[in-house]
Formats: sequence, structure tokens, C-alpha cells
Amino acid sequence: MKSIRENLEFETLYTKYNKMVFNLVLQYVQNQEDAQEITQDIFLKVHQNLPGFNENSAVSTWIYRISINTSLDFIKSRQRKKRWAKLTSLFHADSSEIRHEAQHFDHPGVELEQKEATQRIFEAINALPDKQKTALILSKIEHKSQAETAQIMDLSPKAVESLIQRAKSNLAQNIKPNEG
Repeated sequence: MKSIRENLEFETLYTKYNKMVFNLVLQYVQNQEDAQEITQDIFLKVHQNLPGFNENSAVSTWIYRISINTSLDFIKSRQRKKRWAKLTSLFHADSSEIRHEAQHFDHPGVELEQKEATQRIFEAINALPDKQKTALILSKIEHKSQAETAQIMDLSPKAVESLIQRAKSNLAQNIKPNEG
């Protein structure tokens, strides 16, 4: 009987949090296909770990943490693959045939004429350290309060405030005024 209850709980969680997870993941990877795949992976993890969920935090906080960690893991894996492809191409005589396709920017909320400028902004955000990027995404894009962001990141509100300020400073340095 527990299995049926867990499945019902999972279906409820999926229905309630699917869009939130997809939108958060999309902020990290800026590609709809990747975001859909990662969202599926996240809900697989949620389903697998649901029986062990301890109620020390809200379910939404738990799902946010899984989403953030899974998104960051995906980005790190993609970066490792890019480095490996570059390294491999150095040692092969026919390296001209080895090409690594650039990440396709595909964000549904961006108008075509704004795509290039928005892509540069997201590239600057992606260059931030993980904690700064996460604090910025949660507070400025997902519109979470500083307290909510602190809870999701398991940090103090002051630490979140500091991360956001450093992220803004880094972005100001990395995005030239004529770049939008």
C-alpha cells in the first residue's frame, strides 16, 4: 500500500513543481531540450529519494536543491566533455575532423531580436562561480526572497547578500556597457 501512496505523492509533486523545476533548470542551461532532459532526471531523483525525504526542510526547498545540484552537475559534465574533445583533437593527426559544436542558445522567453544580447548576458552569468550564479538566479530571475534563497542554498541571509553583490560586481566588470 505504501507504494501506491508514494506514487500518488510523486504525481502530486510532479504536477505542482514540474514548471518550477523546468524554468529553474532553463536559467542554468539556456536550452529547452537540455532543460527538459534534466527536468526528467530531477524527477527521477525525487521519485527515488522520496521515501528517504526527511521533513527538516520544505519539499520545495528539497526539490530546488536537487534541481540546482543536477543543473550544475550537467554543466560541469558538458565542460569536461568540451575539454576532453579539445585535448583529444591535439593528439590526433586528423584533428580537423573533430569539431565540438557550440552550445545552442534556445531560451523560449527571449525575442529573436534580443537573443544575441541576452545570450551575452547569460554567458556572463555562466562565467560566475556556482554559488554566485545560484544566488543571482534564485533572487533576481526566480524572484525568491533573500531568506528563501538562503534556505535553498543552506546559507545565512548575509552570505546570500554578499554572493549577490559579488555576482553583480562581476557581471558589471564582464559585460561592457556597449554590449547591452
